[in-house]
Amino acid sequence: MPTYTAPTRDTRFIVNEVLDLASYGNLPGFENATPDMIDTVINEAGKFCAEVLAPINQAGDEHGCTRHEDGSVTTPPGFKEAYQAYVESGWGTLAQPEEFGGQGLPHVLGFVLEEYTGTANQAFAMYPGLTAGAISAILAKGSDEQKAMYVPKMISGEWSGTMNLTEPHCGTDLGMIRTKAVPNGDGTYAITGTKIFISAGEHDLTSNIIHLVLAKTPGAPDSTKGISLFIVPKFILDENGEPAQRNGVSCGSIEKKMGIHGNATCLLNYDGATGYMVGEENKGLAAMFIMMNAARLGVGIQGYAQAEVAYQNAVTYALDRRQGRALTGPADPAAKADPIFVHPDVRRMLMDAKVFTEAMRALCLWGALQVDLTHKAQTAEEREMADLLIGLMTPVIKGYGTDKGYDIANNMQQVYGGHGYVKEWGMEQFVRDSRIAMIYEGANGVQAMDLCGRKLAAGGGKAIQAFFAMIDEEIASAKQDETLKPMAERLEKALGEQKAATMWFMQNAMANPNHLGAGAHHYMHIMGIVTLGFFWLKMAKVAAAKLAGEPEDKAFYEAKLVSANYYAERFLPDAGALRRKLEAGSEYMMKLPAEAFATAA
Repeated sequence: MPTYTAPTRDTRFIVNEVLDLASYGNLPGFENATPDMIDTVINEAGKFCAEVLAPINQAGDEHGCTRHEDGSVTTPPGFKEAYQAYVESGWGTLAQPEEFGGQGLPHVLGFVLEEYTGTANQAFAMYPGLTAGAISAILAKGSDEQKAMYVPKMISGEWSGTMNLTEPHCGTDLGMIRTKAVPNGDGTYAITGTKIFISAGEHDLTSNIIHLVLAKTPGAPDSTKGISLFIVPKFILDENGEPAQRNGVSCGSIEKKMGIHGNATCLLNYDGATGYMVGEENKGLAAMFIMMNAARLGVGIQGYAQAEVAYQNAVTYALDRRQGRALTGPADPAAKADPIFVHPDVRRMLMDAKVFTEAMRALCLWGALQVDLTHKAQTAEEREMADLLIGLMTPVIKGYGTDKGYDIANNMQQVYGGHGYVKEWGMEQFVRDSRIAMIYEGANGVQAMDLCGRKLAAGGGKAIQAFFAMIDEEIASAKQDETLKPMAERLEKALGEQKAATMWFMQNAMANPNHLGAGAHHYMHIMGIVTLGFFWLKMAKVAAAKLAGEPEDKAFYEAKLVSANYYAERFLPDAGALRRKLEAGSEYMMKLPAEAFATAA
């Protein structure tokens, strides 16, 4: 059975030393995030996830969710008890606003919790994760009455939430949705239609489920400009705000999926269900994107979370499994064979996993800090810059993070050889569970197009220029230190590749938009590689400063420097190859006629 240990030491390093969260103590919500509070949250969250959620992950995958004849759904054994423990411990309240019952702590700590829950048990983590996204949409666009009616019990965990976008005939192109919202004449709407792939759409964990549903009102434009957003509760509330009458929404089936079996991914039928409009008519997509952007960051965390748990187990296996001898001579002459850990190709896969997960953790926690600063920084300029940076980085966190997270999980299965292909070892579950992260909340090809087609040009390129300036500044500083100079120079070269790729888009994409589409995936990966290089340089800078003294945890900081150099040598050169692919354009990619793809008999 696979195991999980929360990487609390590494998290504390990033939060306390790299991000220096304590230095933001003058901002609202940060005053309570003292070093002692931060350590307590990190340690207790890690303990909860390792001891409560991880042990039911494999069984949850094997058992899955069960739909009954009346349309109700039960979650796997242990999930309901674990959810109750999650609620009683107040984990869902961590980064939520105090006025609605939250603790008001920084999103950085909320992201720590998201990582640990997602690593320990991704299927379970999706239930509170979707609720948090629904809360963010209601807080941003809901009326005061809607906020007071729904948000407190969603924050407490008594109720959960979902997002309902996809329909059988459309996913990415939401302008094609057919779900209708007909006015009832009393301010409510009758919602009718079918939604598919609705994660946590029906379950037995909470007393009510608050669905956020996209639908079209009569006469609305037949495009994305005609979409409205509605709250459709599973149970309509009575005059006391308690669940009463069953609403006209039911689970028609549970999707038979490749992974995340412990999460109820439902086909939901809406049959004249009572709905309440959120925000303005025909402005629903913008409201839903608030939830989707939050979810995309959460999915980015899932990408490296599955890589992390797969890596932890692969390290244990590699240290225990004996096959062959080290190329430099027997590492353990007294035994018949050496642990596979001594073989360079196994070490390559483990090092790739280590440097990816640690840098992605730093990127995501930095991203959470930008979310906080967007709302709480002291000046309008600081708030705008944080908003630009996190907007730019969201598709990279989601797209690159989940592409590489899946690759890493796959390679960790490879470390096990044949045992990795057998269910009892648990590695194939990590691969299956990690695969969905590349698809939902906007498939990664869409993320790449969002980055290249929208985010690069946003504000006249202000965000990407700020990104370049931020990294240039870090490189210039690091080059003054002989320990950091070699990796800084490698990062500088990789950044130069990204700048050149950006310029190529500017010169060629307007003339032929297919050039942008053909190179978007490559650009997203270039940017991911450069960004993680930036965070490795930042981590190496902190480690080198610590090692200049006599740190108690010397081995930890030495490992950071080794890992940073490994990343610089092994990952950063890929930026050049990807730029060359990007600059090949779209000619041969798009040249063959459709019939040429058919297999001849």
